[in-house]
Amino acid sequence: MQKVRKAVIPAAGLGTRFLPATKAMAKEMLPIVDKPTIQFIVEEAINSGIEDILIVTGKSKRPIEDHFDSNPELEANLKSKGKMELLELVEETTGLNLFFVRQSYPKGLGDAVLQAKAFVGNEPFVVMLGDDLMEDEVPLTKQLINGYDKTHASNIAVMKVPHEETSKYGIIDVEGQVDETTYNVRRFVEKPNPEDAPSDLAIIGRYLLTPEIFDILENQEPGAGNEIQLTDAIDTLNKTQRVFAHEFKGTRYDVGDKFGFLKTSIQYGLKHPEIKDSLNDYIIELGKKLEKE
Repeated sequence: MQKVRKAVIPAAGLGTRFLPATKAMAKEMLPIVDKPTIQFIVEEAINSGIEDILIVTGKSKRPIEDHFDSNPELEANLKSKGKMELLELVEETTGLNLFFVRQSYPKGLGDAVLQAKAFVGNEPFVVMLGDDLMEDEVPLTKQLINGYDKTHASNIAVMKVPHEETSKYGIIDVEGQVDETTYNVRRFVEKPNPEDAPSDLAIIGRYLLTPEIFDILENQEPGAGNEIQLTDAIDTLNKTQRVFAHEFKGTRYDVGDKFGFLKTSIQYGLKHPEIKDSLNDYIIELGKKLEKE
């Protein structure tokens, strides 16, 4: 059985939900306190045992490459001033096995994943979306890899969402339950209306896929939004080989819109060693002020 060694991080989106900030800046570089969102994704991959990472970028995404490159001038400056803790933080993002490819046109998530065909070859691989930050004792990507080691099949991360929000997600139609967190899937449905949703289990941005998905994506017709939908391709794959769903029980932070991004920033700030106490006091005082208004 082949080891899961590679991850693909699609980062070619236009980031329109965060305009005007993303007019000339990659959405994935927006910081949660002091760390870009994409760095959280890369760290999850590394902590899960992933060896090689491909980031699929697009226009105005060059800062992502620069962030993970060395900055000799900055490093020398920090070293000369004895700021070794900051130097260590800067050097954390260099020396990784990172590769980059551009998606020339925004044709959807499925097309972005297709750009990784040559990189992946004939191996199982993980797709990690940057809109979802995951926290658990075992990284979610590692959980999917563990699932693959048992089933030798594709595993898709899912999580229960409010029923009225099913139109925002790909939703699974459950055929049966293998164990406490693993489901057999009858079909995958892209963004169904609540009245048509077969369950409340939504795909949440982590996929472990077998390489057969690429042949399907190459022939996939555009779906919702006139884009090549990865969910549609996974549904097709499920007709020829089993695709399992793994229910995530940890904490998911949705940074795909402004409100979710702000909530995540506050929650991470309350755990950040430099600002957690000051932020906690500020929130308490602000709460008292708002109660009086």
